Amino acid sequence: MVKGLKSPSSPVTVSFSVVETAPNTYSQDRINLALNVLDQEVFVVTGVNLDVLPPSALAGVDTRCRGQLSTTSRTTMGNLASTNIIAVARDDIMAAGFIDAGVPFSASFGESPAIGMDYLAIIATNDFFVAVQGTNNVGATAMTGKLYGYRAIADASTFAALTQSELLSA
Repeated sequence: MVKGLKSPSSPVTVSFSVVETAPNTYSQDRINLALNVLDQEVFVVTGVNLDVLPPSALAGVDTRCRGQLSTTSRTTMGNLASTNIIAVARDDIMAAGFIDAGVPFSASFGESPAIGMDYLAIIATNDFFVAVQGTNNVGATAMTGKLYGYRAIADASTFAALTQSELLSA
């Protein structure tokens, strides 16, 4: 159990999806966790699964679909170096210079805690954010996913520190 937290709930799975509002446009959705902030409830993230749609396969054109899950609202795609990003996923088709559809690459990061860690992240505010953005795609792309974890109650000082840290990372 994480220090400063008590009374874990049973495991919780939160499903979500986000679709670009137009092709190659950053699009974000807010997912409400319905935490009880009066009781200092937090969500301990134990895993994330992100699945982005494949990008368009266009001869001679590099295409991409990127997705992210963050603890705060963002206006651009981030990476794991950003403190508010929990997980990212990316599918690329590298086709520049090819006369066919090119070579596909996929990558996902932040899916489970590192060895020796009890959790991936702690969400102290009521919601999290998922976003998707394509590059050079013919149509709008999308991302679906699942967030795994459990609800816990934080002591007052831990809750204050987690909330402040999360809000300052925006």
